Amino acid sequence: MKISLIGMPAAGKSTIGRRMANDLGYTFIDLDHLIVELEGLSIPEIFSTQGEAYFRKIEKNALKTALEADKIVLATGGGTPCFFDNMEYLNTNSTSIWINLPIHHIVSRLLKSKHRPLYQLPEEQLYQKIAETYQKRVVFYQRAKLVLHN
Repeated sequence: MKISLIGMPAAGKSTIGRRMANDLGYTFIDLDHLIVELEGLSIPEIFSTQGEAYFRKIEKNALKTALEADKIVLATGGGTPCFFDNMEYLNTNSTSIWINLPIHHIVSRLLKSKHRPLYQLPEEQLYQKIAETYQKRVVFYQRAKLVLHN
């Protein structure tokens, strides 16, 4: 069995994924960490040196690599389901679960985080950015097989 967790940044995909994998005796894979390992660059470095189009291509390849394994819990990046046929691929090759956390909780978590440079904004701007991103992504997230309200 393969389980894929999708949702907004800071929704809890990695935290829940680690616990779930541990409880099931599965391997936990964080897609962003896999990309960093494969590329030898951080996600911000990939974006700044190669651009988003390049990142999304390698993300798709890393997704396919990760889902070749069995008995895994995969935490995807927040945008992973929204590009190419990734959401369809996730649903075909795993049990997809949308970790649905209210926007105000996401903003609260991001305001406390120091390791997410893209989200180091004043609260009002951060809320607006997260709300806009959520509106673009929710149509993909809603296609998950299951929803977990976190």
